[in-house]
Amino acid sequence: MAALRLAMPPLPVSPFFDAWERLQVEGHMGEMSKTAEAGRRGPDVRSDAWVQIALRESGGLELQVKSKVESMYGEAVRGLIGDMLGAFGVKRARVELEDAGAVPFVLMARIEAAVRRLGVDVGEGYLPERAAGTDYGTERERFRRSRLYLPGNEPKFMLNAGLHRPDGLILDLEDSVAPAVKDEARLLVRNALRSIDFLGAERMVRINQGQRGLEDLDCIVPHNVHVILLPKVETAEHVRAADRRIAEILKAKGISRPVYLMPIVESALGAINAYEIATASPNICALTIGLEDYTADIGTQRTNEGRESFWARCQVVNAARAAGIPPIDTVFSDINDMDGLRASVLEAKGLGFEGKGCIHPRQIAVIHEAFAPAPVELEKAQKIVAAFEEAQAKGLGVVALGSKMIDPPVVKRALRVVRLAEAMHGQ
Repeated sequence: MAALRLAMPPLPVSPFFDAWERLQVEGHMGEMSKTAEAGRRGPDVRSDAWVQIALRESGGLELQVKSKVESMYGEAVRGLIGDMLGAFGVKRARVELEDAGAVPFVLMARIEAAVRRLGVDVGEGYLPERAAGTDYGTERERFRRSRLYLPGNEPKFMLNAGLHRPDGLILDLEDSVAPAVKDEARLLVRNALRSIDFLGAERMVRINQGQRGLEDLDCIVPHNVHVILLPKVETAEHVRAADRRIAEILKAKGISRPVYLMPIVESALGAINAYEIATASPNICALTIGLEDYTADIGTQRTNEGRESFWARCQVVNAARAAGIPPIDTVFSDINDMDGLRASVLEAKGLGFEGKGCIHPRQIAVIHEAFAPAPVELEKAQKIVAAFEEAQAKGLGVVALGSKMIDPPVVKRALRVVRLAEAMHGQ
């Protein structure tokens, strides 16, 4: 089992059990009726666990553990349960746990979720120790060609996600998570950020909307998340509210490393306000669009041709470029149509987008290939860069290619094309 760290002092037992006894007197619970559960179980579940905790009036802890890895880790699992419940001040309970090969951080998240659902104050929770490979940083300006969405309540997809080599991995707390288990997903994502080496991929989390999203930030921000994706942003104030909350958390925790923002435009109002959104904070690193919700908002169906979303996509591209940040395209939803995906990426590139979302690992290589500079594009960029370097060497303030003057934005893009080609060659 991995080393553990408690993010709070052991809770005093008496206040919790005084409250428990008051509930009993008031008739809200009888013996074994204060019960909560969390996690997933069933024949198709893997790398996960289900736990049920029932408080009782007397006796100590009664553990019933069924584990697929009993011979190797059964005793360690029982020890973890005892350690966590002891730390949370839960001393009299019946615990049933079904372990489908869950790693320690998953077990911790499921147990903590069940304890929280009992109404126990667990403070900041029971945190796994930071694992090797979880402390690397990111930069505001970097390639974000591909970002792979991972459902926040499905640990099996997280464990080896870095092996697919996307530019970014999004642990999703929003649309891919059912409302009833969003509290569980939040803890699972928090623990994953502390436990999984994503092999250099940018560590992203898509939070929920509104107040729930701000509460997501409280749980997620202290654990080296690089980019927060803000869903369904319609005004600049949506961005500023999240930015303020992040700043407060970083200050309270003494963290100097920045957390960047990627707003997602997903409505007609959001598209109209795209420039105000893109310039709402200096911490914004990119602007992206989500077309499933956008097309629903304007009352039409999304198509591969994309005529219904052409204006909105162009609006996002122009707003992002005017704000000095890259525009990132939406996902391509048919995971079996690689030709359609390639055509969609080439169209997006032609409109000015620099990246695209992924919902399956097999899409990553196609996206990277399609965003790679074409030979003619690369040759032109190399000539511009060579002219730029020559002008610098001569101390000239003007860059010329033949008889044509080259503006700074053109030089900047040429440098990016060359760097992109070098990055592709290194993969």
